[in-house]
Amino acid sequence: MNHPVTQVTIIGGGLMGSGIAQIFAARGVNVTIYDIDARIYKAPETIRVNLQRMQTDEGSIQEILARISFCDELSAGVAGAQIVFECVPERLALKQQLFKELDTLCPEETILASNTSVISISEIARDVRHKQRVLGTHFWNPAFLIPLVEVIRTQWTEDAVFERTASILAWAGKRPVRVNKDIPGFLVNRLQHALWREAIYLVEEGIADARTVDEGIRFGFGLRLPTLGPLENADMVGTDLTLAIHEYIFPHLNNATTPSPLLRRLVAEGKLGFKSGEGFQSWDDASINASRERLLNYLQHVTLSPEE
Repeated sequence: MNHPVTQVTIIGGGLMGSGIAQIFAARGVNVTIYDIDARIYKAPETIRVNLQRMQTDEGSIQEILARISFCDELSAGVAGAQIVFECVPERLALKQQLFKELDTLCPEETILASNTSVISISEIARDVRHKQRVLGTHFWNPAFLIPLVEVIRTQWTEDAVFERTASILAWAGKRPVRVNKDIPGFLVNRLQHALWREAIYLVEEGIADARTVDEGIRFGFGLRLPTLGPLENADMVGTDLTLAIHEYIFPHLNNATTPSPLLRRLVAEGKLGFKSGEGFQSWDDASINASRERLLNYLQHVTLSPEE
């Protein structure tokens, strides 16, 4: 097997970090996970459970886990890494300090990638001297199942770094999408949260309850989305019809630039969803587990033989 990388370092051993480590270790790459939190020692069991879910045999599981090492000293953790994936908590100052340190510790040819889901890559790279090797690689949770990775360039990212990162991810079995400008939310979270804004608004205005809104999406246009994106759909029905619909409906859509008052009220009342047992809907342990299991089963089903 021709490996475009032989050594990868993951900064942060939580859910996303362990998922990314699994992806590369399963492809025969040596992976180091750096973290100062004891949670990194839970990563092997997390990865084992993920692999068992994918019906990986025990021998292969042992081989994959053997390629992953753990480190609590940054300079040792990044030694020899050709690409570093940052997966620390979503705090800008923390990421800025980390990338400044990585820039001094890693050779100039080492690619430095952030897994942030919304924070500006340009802001993260603010204090980095060699900004040309910094970019975003936003994996989606669960990283070991969802193919998509957004590859986000800044004004400083070299073309060669941008393309090499996309090639590495494609080789690792992911579906990289190139985001050519560093804007808040990048590509997919902007689309996702535009939908969430309207969904919450419909509940807030009493148009339908939360369960009905979700069912309308899941059993309606949501069924088309895995194989028919919105722009292809617009071409399918005709841009003229799309224009006519938009001219009529856009004035009626929610265009708020601040979070929903309903969402703020839920948080203020401690109704945090799965965390507290109540959010937009009520949840107990059985329904929480059922929701998570349904998602994992679905993702596993559709990604085992994804449609091109």
